[in-house]
Amino acid sequence: MRLGLFRHLVLIAALVMGAAFASHAQEARSVPQAPILTIESDRLFAESAFGKRVAAQIKAEESVLLKENRKIEEELVAEEKRLTELRAQMEPDEFRTLADSFDARVQEIRQLQDGKARSIAETGDQERGTFIRAAQPVLIDLMREAGAGVILERRSVLFSANAIDITDLAIARLNDAIGDGTQSDDTR
Repeated sequence: MRLGLFRHLVLIAALVMGAAFASHAQEARSVPQAPILTIESDRLFAESAFGKRVAAQIKAEESVLLKENRKIEEELVAEEKRLTELRAQMEPDEFRTLADSFDARVQEIRQLQDGKARSIAETGDQERGTFIRAAQPVLIDLMREAGAGVILERRSVLFSANAIDITDLAIARLNDAIGDGTQSDDTR
């Protein structure tokens, strides 16, 4: 009786180990074996945890700037209206001085707000550069596993088999390796 139980346990263990090996083999096969791989770099960034964090950060900063711009616009419209009402009560030279001062202030505000918008865009570009540097070792590992000599941008390739596209696999590996990029300074 004990020998029968032992055989059943051995059989169950073999089945479990076989499933584990099959799962590992399936995972290894998920990296296509090809000399050339393709990737959609925009999607790689946008769908990664890192890219999603950056997009949310940029959106939040743009929202703050948009609210600030609306408030400034309301204030400037009110001031312009006040100046227009004063025009009838003022000497032309006196009004021209106020109008020129107002125009100069409007230009200064516009330059300041445009600078803030450029800064937000530059932050996005810098973060994308940080992402590319952090992604490089992961993509090189995928190339090695695939036996590939090159990864091409998918949109630059006229025809290719979907089997050589590693975008989804790269996103998963990058999410595991660097997450949203805030866990450590290693990605910076």
